[in-house]
Amino acid sequence: MTEQNKQVALVLGATGGIGGEVARKLAACGWRVRALNRDASRARTFEWIQGNAMNAADLMTAAQGVSLIIHAVNPPGYRDWEKLVLPMLDNAIAAARSVGARIVLPGTVYNFGPDAFPMLRENSPQHPVTKKGAIRVEMERRLEVASRTGVPVIIVRAGDFFGPGAASSWFSQGMVTAGKPVHTIKNPARRGIGHQWAYLPDVAETMIRLAERGDRLPSFAVYHMDGFWDADGYQMAAAIERVAGNTIKTRTFPWWIVPLSAPFITFMRELKEMRYLWREPLRMSNERLVAELGSEPRTPIDEAVRASLVSLGCLGSIAPEVEVGVSVQAVH
Repeated sequence: MTEQNKQVALVLGATGGIGGEVARKLAACGWRVRALNRDASRARTFEWIQGNAMNAADLMTAAQGVSLIIHAVNPPGYRDWEKLVLPMLDNAIAAARSVGARIVLPGTVYNFGPDAFPMLRENSPQHPVTKKGAIRVEMERRLEVASRTGVPVIIVRAGDFFGPGAASSWFSQGMVTAGKPVHTIKNPARRGIGHQWAYLPDVAETMIRLAERGDRLPSFAVYHMDGFWDADGYQMAAAIERVAGNTIKTRTFPWWIVPLSAPFITFMRELKEMRYLWREPLRMSNERLVAELGSEPRTPIDEAVRASLVSLGCLGSIAPEVEVGVSVQAVH
């Protein structure tokens, strides 16, 4: 494929976990990757364009000539999330409509309340119990409306993100401590309550496979990933112990500290709002995804955990390699 004939993708949120992973994999697959950044002079990879997703004109300029827009962007540090997320999405929709591009959104389980548990399907009722969940529902509603007026959309919903680059996640900020060998795990799960995880490279691979066969998909295509299903709430901790190669103490995450810290620490506010997702088992069915792709990209759990711990500097003297930025899905 010549440079001139490469398909062009615009990745919004390429400094974050899922955005960065998708951008790298797209480039490896032969796509020309363009990324919007508020300080493009600091960016060293891809085709970086100075701009802000909150600025409709910047986004429109960046989208010229692209056939795919990956919408994996969040406000810096999740500040003013409820005020900025929907305007950024509206800008992306307008740009996609203008240039004829497809939008791909990494989705979450925030959309769903306990009434839809324990098995979530793509068409399960969406009755969120949090403000963030309500905004997620509205994001998908706007995308569905856009898909009826000429903007094709793919949404891939997955469990709790972990992996290299997932700097704001339960794995990296709750269970282990970045930069330190693992001697203790703080497990947020209840014993016997299953929980669903999603390894970032697998999520990115799934999104790209779907995007590359987008012409055969519905105009509004939604898929669930199975990811890594921790059946009893202790399998992720067991994998960390196996990879670390030493006996590790597993302690219950100190939930009591969350409401005390929430007024001062953004991450703790996230935890407080999403605690309900740890109190009941919930699992997404990937039947529709497997029917389309034949299989779901699935890295063996020990391999995924090893890569995650290496990136955090938790194995031996390996230095941290956490990406600057935040992932699109912080915590469940």
